Amino acid sequence: MSAQLPVAERAEVRRAALRLVRADGRAFAGVLTLNVLAAAAGLVGPWLLGRIIDDVVAAAGVRAAGGAGVGVGVGVGAVDRLALVILVCALAQLLLTRAARRMGHRFGERILARVREEFVERALALPASVVERAGTGDLTARGTADVALVGTTLRDAGPALFISSAQVLFMLGSVFVLSPLLGGCGVLGLTGIWFATRWYLRRARAAYLAEGAATSEVAEVLTATADGARTVEAFGLRRRRIAASRDALETSRRTRLHTLRLRTVFFPVVEVSYVVPVAGVLLLGGVLHAHGAMSLGAVVAAALYLRQLGEPLDQILLQVEQLQSSGASFARVEGLGRAPRAVPAGSPAPVDDRIDVTGVRYSYGRGGEVLRGVDLTVRPGERLAVVGPSGAGKTTLSRLLAGIDAPSSGSVTVGRVPIAGLDPERLRRQVVLVTQEHHVFLGTVRENLLIAAPAAEDAELWAALAAVGADQWARELPAGLDTGLGPGGHVADGSRAQQLALARVVLADPHTLILDEATALLDPATARHTERALAAVLEGRTVIAIAHRLHTAHDADRVAVMEDGMLTELGTHDDLVAAGGAYAALWRSWHGEPRPPDATGSLPPRRTPTAPSTSLVE
Repeated sequence: MSAQLPVAERAEVRRAALRLVRADGRAFAGVLTLNVLAAAAGLVGPWLLGRIIDDVVAAAGVRAAGGAGVGVGVGVGAVDRLALVILVCALAQLLLTRAARRMGHRFGERILARVREEFVERALALPASVVERAGTGDLTARGTADVALVGTTLRDAGPALFISSAQVLFMLGSVFVLSPLLGGCGVLGLTGIWFATRWYLRRARAAYLAEGAATSEVAEVLTATADGARTVEAFGLRRRRIAASRDALETSRRTRLHTLRLRTVFFPVVEVSYVVPVAGVLLLGGVLHAHGAMSLGAVVAAALYLRQLGEPLDQILLQVEQLQSSGASFARVEGLGRAPRAVPAGSPAPVDDRIDVTGVRYSYGRGGEVLRGVDLTVRPGERLAVVGPSGAGKTTLSRLLAGIDAPSSGSVTVGRVPIAGLDPERLRRQVVLVTQEHHVFLGTVRENLLIAAPAAEDAELWAALAAVGADQWARELPAGLDTGLGPGGHVADGSRAQQLALARVVLADPHTLILDEATALLDPATARHTERALAAVLEGRTVIAIAHRLHTAHDADRVAVMEDGMLTELGTHDDLVAAGGAYAALWRSWHGEPRPPDATGSLPPRRTPTAPSTSLVE
């Protein structure tokens, strides 16, 4: 299972919500005001209905006393007037509620936009190593389902919760105004809802967090399986991946059933609890009315107020349930702020371009050490090849040199400044790591290139494409640099995606380039052409190649041999061959093959090779 990104605590979520509200405080105050006015307008109806009942009762009393004509006239006129007021108040409540919801939705959309912008900024600020260890599934689930749920809550649940809360408070207050005794009876009848809500809230957050984590794991498993479909097919891993998917789905199913069980307890108890305060007020009010302590209209009005509580309480409790789910999602979205950040701008500037690796040790998690006391100096402008058997630590060393990871102990510096301590912009100008894994972003060819140099002109873009041999096919595209890439546009295959990535490197113009099979996806002829073009572009720059093909090491200025996480040999190709050590054995083994491998190493050919006849690049 991947190491998922952190989750924010309750206090952090509350502070984040308050920060978002304060950012648009005027609109929030307007939403509150309109909701309060709408709730106040809704209180008039039951109160006036009680007045109507009392007037009718009074009119009936007058008729019984012998003044029938006068009593009926007074009663009918009062009813008409009060009914008209009820109609006007209902219309006012409708208009105020509509305005409140409209303003609330606009307020929610602006907050949602801020949440999305913050999420993107935080995601882009994450170090590559953090994203790799967390897995794309977790980050994708947070950026899609979680952000969408938070947005829906802020846009829909927020206004509904404000309106319903205001209505509940005003209705209970009106019952207390009519009769404190009936108000106390109504509140006492609602205690069942309080206990049920308390029981639910104690369990809901953890349950929804577990559900969110399980959803992320499902996304991670499915993404990994889809991305590695060819590998799954090639190594016969189909059953294993199906089993992993089933396990993730089963965990997700169990977490969803757990949240469902909580709801099946919570909502029935609440529904039953709505009847209790109404029944209590009718019973107590009937007794008070029978003893002449309260008018019939007051009892009816109090019962109507409590009966009307059902709708806003339903809304509140529904939103409470949604708030638990969205609160867990908000905690996952806000938790991105707790993840390790890339170094902010303003880090010290390196004094030169010399790279020093001193006493470096590194291990992944609880595993054993991958690097064990590596010492190495890379001189400016040097071309260094790092060779060794699989698992020797070559790729790990390249990640440390590129600042993607920081060593567990020791230091990796450029110009006396820790590489991992450089801010992203300065790091990109110093060191760039290029592997055989490349990404084509949705957008045009121009947009894919401008990522590396936003201010570059078209002439510079074409020059970068030409430097890596990609200008010919790029000019054949329907709209040239404005051709869209990805679904619905031009689909760039592996070799073209790799060329686009190398063109971005040319535009980024780093002083040090680390190549880890950067041309492995190109055919031999294109690879040789690209390497020669890169040799011209990178003239005078430092090039470090993770050499999976020994012809790359032969063309380097120096060769570093890695074995079991340690640097065992360092020198020129000729010196190491003459020394008769591990490199010499590797060279003899490779040189004795009847058919040398294709030229997929990433290092440009040396200007003065010692044995040009053996170089596949030349």
